[in-house]
Amino acid sequence: MSTPPNFAQPRPLWMDLLHPAVIVGALGYFVDIYDLTLFMTVREQSLRELGLEHLIKGGQWYHDLMSWQMAGMLLGGIFFGILGDKIGRLTALFGSILLYSLANIANGFAQNFETYAAFRFIAGLGLAGELGGCIALVSESLSKERRGYGTALVATVGVFGAVVAGLMAELVTWRTNFFIGGGLGLALLALRVGVHESGMFQHAKATQSGGAVSRGNFLALFTNRNRRARYLRCILIGLPTWYTIGILIQRTGSHFAPAMQVDGSILSSRAVALFYLGLTFGDLGSGFGSQLIQSRRKTVFAFLVFSALCVGMYLLGTTGWTASTFYGLIFLLGLGMGYWAIFVTIAAEQFGTNLRATVATTVPNFARGSLILLTLSFTRLTGPKDHPWLSAPQAAGVIGVVCFAAAFYALWGMEETYGKDLDFLE
Repeated sequence: MSTPPNFAQPRPLWMDLLHPAVIVGALGYFVDIYDLTLFMTVREQSLRELGLEHLIKGGQWYHDLMSWQMAGMLLGGIFFGILGDKIGRLTALFGSILLYSLANIANGFAQNFETYAAFRFIAGLGLAGELGGCIALVSESLSKERRGYGTALVATVGVFGAVVAGLMAELVTWRTNFFIGGGLGLALLALRVGVHESGMFQHAKATQSGGAVSRGNFLALFTNRNRRARYLRCILIGLPTWYTIGILIQRTGSHFAPAMQVDGSILSSRAVALFYLGLTFGDLGSGFGSQLIQSRRKTVFAFLVFSALCVGMYLLGTTGWTASTFYGLIFLLGLGMGYWAIFVTIAAEQFGTNLRATVATTVPNFARGSLILLTLSFTRLTGPKDHPWLSAPQAAGVIGVVCFAAAFYALWGMEETYGKDLDFLE
């Protein structure tokens, strides 16, 4: 007797998108991005109130508070990445949320530069672990055909946190903003009930009890030529994102709008909000687009080309523009940088279960941490205030060429990971 055909209906997509790991990951990333971009939105307001107005236009490299935060993220990315592979995705995820929430509340009490910098560093340590932990968890919890939808939703909801942070900066004081950010993180910890560890990770952990394959070995990424190349390519394709955010957007009001003679005042908080609003739509488009065309590489390439064109227009074609038109271009810059969701997903898909959290956590944080070198380069290229070597647009243009060239080169030799089975070990 022949076997009757299986007419079982496929699981609806909306049910996968309501998976507890996706919901908690999305809300967690929302709070993460709110706190991550919080300093950019309240930077000028807070420095003025603390009597540090002379640092708004920049001082020595160690006066850049964003760099202190990014330094914390570099170290935190390694720590929480290793923790996620050795102990579990959930431990890294909720441990990072607790740390950055407490640090942001403490930041609201800062009275001088030293305490401000110290708490931004500690917050950076915590902020480093959220995204990689949730992307690894979501990637391993959904099917290989649908995980791209899940990570896209996480990134889309998450980056909207920056839009809210930008709007809140115009409604409440900078200290209150830090209290809100920390409070949201602590409230989020209550949602950990009902979220389970990745089954793929638990299976890998059980089968590796003999110690034949090490988990969370950060140095293993560099002991093998193939792994090292894959890892570095993942980092390089993310360079343009934080070049755009940390150089072009963070300095919109203080450097670029005045240099380009924009007609009207430009608020940094509003620029950040509009940039991330564009990034929200971009993340949604890149995530769902890569699923529709079944290619991560082609999607990232299209977004990089669009981004390069927008950056060129920002630096070369905005002299004398109105403030509203300039804000519109900032929105387009954010739209172009919307491949961030795919960037982190690619990193998670490139490596085996025993290194996946380490890679998914360190790669975006190394891309963010590149802002330290980018800021130092920008400061050196613009030179002394009284005798600048290059104008702000010229210096940013030089750095931008390097960042985009590196990203295109890395993407050219990268493996396509759409639909790749992730149940493997390195």
